[in-house]
Amino acid sequence: MASLWVMDHFFQIEMVGPPEHEMLEGYSALAFAAGVTERVQLGTMVTGVTYRHPGILAKTVTTLDVLSGGRAYLGIGAAWNEQEHRGLGVPYPPVAERFERLEETLRIVRQMWDGDESPFEGKHYRLERPLNSPPALQRPHPPILVGGTGERKTLRMVAEYANACNIFEMGLDGVRAKLDVLRQHCERLGRPYEEIERTTLGGLALSRDGRGGTATVEQALDRFGQLAGIGVDHAIVSIHRVYEEAAFELVPELVRKLEAVTPSGR
Repeated sequence: MASLWVMDHFFQIEMVGPPEHEMLEGYSALAFAAGVTERVQLGTMVTGVTYRHPGILAKTVTTLDVLSGGRAYLGIGAAWNEQEHRGLGVPYPPVAERFERLEETLRIVRQMWDGDESPFEGKHYRLERPLNSPPALQRPHPPILVGGTGERKTLRMVAEYANACNIFEMGLDGVRAKLDVLRQHCERLGRPYEEIERTTLGGLALSRDGRGGTATVEQALDRFGQLAGIGVDHAIVSIHRVYEEAAFELVPELVRKLEAVTPSGR
């Protein structure tokens, strides 16, 4: 499966550059991408729960799904980056409250995608009529991906509400350990672990010689094969130095070789 993911931030994040560096709004960028592509799946990596009211978020992702012909994901997490919240006047509650809001948001979007217009009464959100028209094209709804590695809250919410998880690449043993925790949550909740798409997020810098912290195409293939071997379905990568054309020079070769070893396209 081919997918395209954009950050859902308003200021540039500190791991990439200073806040003044360019950062496009995520859903506007995905709407543009939907108009110039035909098959690639589209999502944010990931939307902070604080940025948009849950009912509006459900409408936004539904619209993306309809206009893209059924290619949207809802990527969501508990939010971070206090600087951009304060800078743009977005409330930034304590972490415990953000997780409460994340769980309520997951319940709301699933209710709206189920076509249930009954009032929602939560601790943080109250919706008198969560109407969602037109409905999303994907059935039963666009996949919900929850990003994060917290073992007690985040991975439990994946097991209870989501269709996919996203885990930072932290070495094979680290990823395997997080997937084991997810499996345990699934067993406790009676959810088939195999129903959940397991995705990872890591960096990728390709070169012919593999020097200077880069990888050759063959090394990248081996890395993805190892991730698949521990149960990862979908490896998502952030390409380094995207403002340089050379960063993409070897990507077509990598894609061709991946397609050769994974006929299903996954």
